[in-house]
Amino acid sequence: MNVKNQMMIRFESRSVNEAFARMTVAAFVSQLDPTLEELGDIKTVVSEAVTNAIVHGYQDKVGYITMTVRLLEGGYVEIKVKDSGCGIADIEQARQPLFTTGDAERSGMGFTIMESFSDKLRIRSTVGRGTTVTMLRRIAGRGGEEPV
Repeated sequence: MNVKNQMMIRFESRSVNEAFARMTVAAFVSQLDPTLEELGDIKTVVSEAVTNAIVHGYQDKVGYITMTVRLLEGGYVEIKVKDSGCGIADIEQARQPLFTTGDAERSGMGFTIMESFSDKLRIRSTVGRGTTVTMLRRIAGRGGEEPV
């Protein structure tokens, strides 16, 4: 698929930056004229991926998160969230609903939510080097057809 537009941002893994990431992606994706539901889904997957990087990837230290968003032909948006944190030892286990390495406040539903709101979800991770989560979603837009 050809890239129609793209952007990249890098920010510290502080919880206050989760809202910044979510709103930045929402503003960028708005050029596809998404429905409110589509925009809500996009914001949710960004929130989940960035929160995972902050809480699980960096745990109690501050690092950097790089987020790349590409608008592809056919109305697709690809969102990539990358950290250089501790990595995931067992990706299949981490993808299981209710599994968490966080405290009791964590639901363990992050990857499940990302998967349900994406057309495709890919997780790559190396222990000690970090994790990259890539989500692909088609945006039909408010007209229900491929955006211009």
